[in-house]
Amino acid sequence: MVTSSFAQDLTVKAPPQDLPVLIRHATAHPVSGPDVPDSVIWLAEGKIKGVYSASDFAGIERTMSWKAPGPVEIDATGKHVYPGMIAAYTQLGLDEIGMIEATHDFNELGSVVPEVRAIAAVNPDSTVLPVTRANGILAAGVFPRGGLIPGQPAVIQLEGWTWEDMAIEPSIGMVIEWPNVRPVSSWWMRTSEAEQKKQARRSIDAIENAFSTAVSYFEARRDNPKIANDLRWDAMRGVLNTQPAKGTMGLTRQWPVFIVANDYDQIVSAVTWAASMKLRVVLVGGMDAMLCTELLKKNNVSVIVSGTQRFPKRDDSDYNQAFALPARLKESGIPFCIASGEETPHERNTPYAAGMATAHGLSQEDAIRAVTLSAAEILGVSGRLGSLEKDKDATLIITTGSPIEVMTQVTDAFISGKRIDLSNKQTKLYEKYRERYRQMGELKEAPAK
Repeated sequence: MVTSSFAQDLTVKAPPQDLPVLIRHATAHPVSGPDVPDSVIWLAEGKIKGVYSASDFAGIERTMSWKAPGPVEIDATGKHVYPGMIAAYTQLGLDEIGMIEATHDFNELGSVVPEVRAIAAVNPDSTVLPVTRANGILAAGVFPRGGLIPGQPAVIQLEGWTWEDMAIEPSIGMVIEWPNVRPVSSWWMRTSEAEQKKQARRSIDAIENAFSTAVSYFEARRDNPKIANDLRWDAMRGVLNTQPAKGTMGLTRQWPVFIVANDYDQIVSAVTWAASMKLRVVLVGGMDAMLCTELLKKNNVSVIVSGTQRFPKRDDSDYNQAFALPARLKESGIPFCIASGEETPHERNTPYAAGMATAHGLSQEDAIRAVTLSAAEILGVSGRLGSLEKDKDATLIITTGSPIEVMTQVTDAFISGKRIDLSNKQTKLYEKYRERYRQMGELKEAPAK
């Protein structure tokens, strides 16, 4: 069975950038610095060559001689340019149709599979990708799910013929899904509290055993390099922090562990264990993060907030617990970014999760940063994405207003300098059914080209 046949993106992928691009007269929002009204943004060879005021660029341009046929000119008067937004925690490319099991490719067999790389399962022809990027989301963190250690997440750009083309970073760490440690006593729970505690203990033991085995494996190989390689434990090299053998290259903490946890007890248990292992932690979810801020700050934990448009967690929680979490994290000095918290087909709503936070204490600037530069920093790709800066990837959007406002339209998008076709299944359906009314004589406008 060819699972990708269930839903395929039939738009043609954009070719690499061949001509310079000059976007003129927009208000540029670099995110990493002040806004630039009446700007000129220069793109070449897939990179941002500079963000200038029109007056400054006029002086630079007088000294230049463009090769024929010259740059592509875009007049963006009255519009805005932002870095492409980043959906920080998704299963984009791994999950297509909820009711069709064969299109779910985010959960590998086995509960401890650190060697699994999500990037290798990404379907570049997923119909969800063009729908998502049409709303200004041009990159995403793609995470495996299921089990206790389901594998390695990646960062992708939402354009490319193959997953290799799409990969910005093929591996950025290790995912750990920490078990609930507090028994659930709701009416629907059929497992006794005693058994729930046993199950939690078994799951935590399995996680701890995986890491202790990996440490022992590396220590054994340090003393005896002839020991055969084990793909499972080799995959954990990047997240461990151990002492190197004399005269050999040791392990470094290149990657974080992304720990999925929401409850207070989960967070405390997971972060305390990770600290004992000297791991770098990014918390995914974090609904109860404000109940343990000192622990998070002490251990330099960042948080991927998995959605703001959620119900309060407990009966006695504030009604706006989820809405206000980003603002409270900001006030507490805890680094964070905002993910959508939605099912995969609705990742296009990522900017509105940030927009909701602005109604509950987060500034507009911080909300936009939470889906651009902060997301890039937490995912480890801020050297390429997240802001409009010289030598970063030319991955950006031209909009009619703030991208986290529902009424804003994305009029143009570039990924690594490639101008992206913003049509998708939904826009095609829109035109299809408008055509019906044109044929009935109820619309006088000409068909869209």
